[in-house]
Amino acid sequence: MAFDSLSAFLTMEGHGSYVWVCYCVFVLLLTALALWSRSRRHAVLREQRRLLELEESGTREQAPAAATFSRIHPS
Repeated sequence: MAFDSLSAFLTMEGHGSYVWVCYCVFVLLLTALALWSRSRRHAVLREQRRLLELEESGTREQAPAAATFSRIHPS
């Protein structure tokens, strides 16, 4: 696809506004996803670091015992 000028490229024979809006929405969503992933990663690392420090200092409480399930026999 060859265009004669920059304005022809931007307008894309009347379809430019749709195409550029789609590209902008895609880039915004991709950026938001990257920022959200980065913040979640940092939160997980902080939490794990905190748990490791608690475990090393010996103040971490023991996890509660696992739940037990028994089979229910219908009467």
